[in-house]
Amino acid sequence: MWSRTPPVRDACSMATLDHAHSLLRLAQRDCDALVGMQASALFADAIFGFHAQQAVEKGLKAWLTVRGRSYPFTHDLAGLLMRLQDVAADVERFWPLERFSVYGILARYEEGDPDADEPLDRPAIVAEVAALLTHVSTVLDAAGD
Repeated sequence: MWSRTPPVRDACSMATLDHAHSLLRLAQRDCDALVGMQASALFADAIFGFHAQQAVEKGLKAWLTVRGRSYPFTHDLAGLLMRLQDVAADVERFWPLERFSVYGILARYEEGDPDADEPLDRPAIVAEVAALLTHVSTVLDAAGD
């Protein structure tokens, strides 16, 4: 498997599609974790936010892959969304997910919670992340036809 840089082609190769599907499966695992953490006070909001960030990051990277574009080693969701915009992908409704970028670093290296004043609306976040992954899955299915 290539490291973060799928081959650039006009039509998706099987290897590119396989890599995109693999990323989407990984994103879905993080989304499944969100579902399991939805109602549990055992998991801090920072941990929940981290899995939201990871699901979005992997979903966006799968979308970039199927568009034949490379992606950097980054947790910056805005940067990934901008790369998708650069290839005319319709990302407008997914821009609110950029707010989870902070969790990509925070949960790994710092203690604290950027939303300490107000708890995360976990069911709403699960729905937002699931909507992105459903969209990316649709894009992947269309590319495989």
